[in-house]
Amino acid sequence: MPDRDDEVRVSTVELFFDLVFVFTITQVTILVAHDPSWTRVAEAELVFGNVWYLYGAYAWLTNAVSPRGTTFRLLLFLGMVGFFVMALAIPGAFDDDGLAFGIGYTIATVVNTVLFLRTDPETVTRTFGRFRPFNATAAALVLAGGFASAVLRWALWIAAFLVHWTEAPLFGVTDVGVRGGHFVERHGLLLLITLGESVIAVGSSLDSGSLGAGELISAVLGLALAGALWWLYFDGDDARAERVLYEATPRRRALLALYGFGYGFLLVLGGIIVLAAGLERSLPHYDRAVDGWTAGFVAGGVAAYVAGLALLRVLFGIGRADVRFTIAVVAVITVPVGLWTSGLAQVATLVVVVVTGILIEAHLEPDVDHTTDRSSR
Repeated sequence: MPDRDDEVRVSTVELFFDLVFVFTITQVTILVAHDPSWTRVAEAELVFGNVWYLYGAYAWLTNAVSPRGTTFRLLLFLGMVGFFVMALAIPGAFDDDGLAFGIGYTIATVVNTVLFLRTDPETVTRTFGRFRPFNATAAALVLAGGFASAVLRWALWIAAFLVHWTEAPLFGVTDVGVRGGHFVERHGLLLLITLGESVIAVGSSLDSGSLGAGELISAVLGLALAGALWWLYFDGDDARAERVLYEATPRRRALLALYGFGYGFLLVLGGIIVLAAGLERSLPHYDRAVDGWTAGFVAGGVAAYVAGLALLRVLFGIGRADVRFTIAVVAVITVPVGLWTSGLAQVATLVVVVVTGILIEAHLEPDVDHTTDRSSR
């Protein structure tokens, strides 16, 4: 496929930035896994929703302007400091570390604004100039929440979440000149790193000093589940999404990038967080039934991930979505398997469900290239 974006690929400094950002995902997983409750789940959703929006601001920034030059990279590293401080504070963000979270969030927001002000393209400056007041308002709300009492902190951070995630639908996005190849690759690499978190969750959950047959089977099935989830996106959807962006008008390209990789990936990455939390809790008890939170996390994480990819297909028009929505529904139905048999049985069932869905998709779409790889383009 000819692609005018081939000369613009993700730089190593962007990849390093993403490695720092993924630490926030690890911390959100810890927040959910160690003390599950409806309150903790809501806290995780609120924190990750605000952090994910801010990550998106940096992804759009480096898509518009290549991170070259000493000053730009130093400022980008300062933004990483903000994310790292946020990540460290996440497990206690609603307790004693709310202020640290707010300070990290403010640093990252200010750096992003400064970097956008240094950009030259008129369209980028004009478009994101409209959003600067909203971003500043959200950062102020997050920072103020760090000083506030528990109830008020909730209110302020919910307000920040709403400011972030309603500004684009309300005020729109113009032709900001999204570079499709770079944008898809950046989010694909982030997804790949994040999927690695589920593999780490499998390994860390079984780190008990003794590896018997049960532990090894659990590890292999956990890896198989992560591999099947990888397959759903990287077996061609990434290449097809890039092709759609390449062929779209500038305005449509911006809208697809926003809703597909902004809103859609909020569900995809959130699913990985929940799944990782579930695997951490489930696999150490592979030979016995698990509690409702654990079974729900494992099933719900897979369901959210697959549903997010199905929505991406709908938005981009890149393939059937019905099979994936069906996988998501069936994944939820596996909760009783974990409750009544064992965590290992539930993970095994999910592997069968996802792999079966992959095979059905391949059968229903025989003309679709399921072997496209980015390295071949």
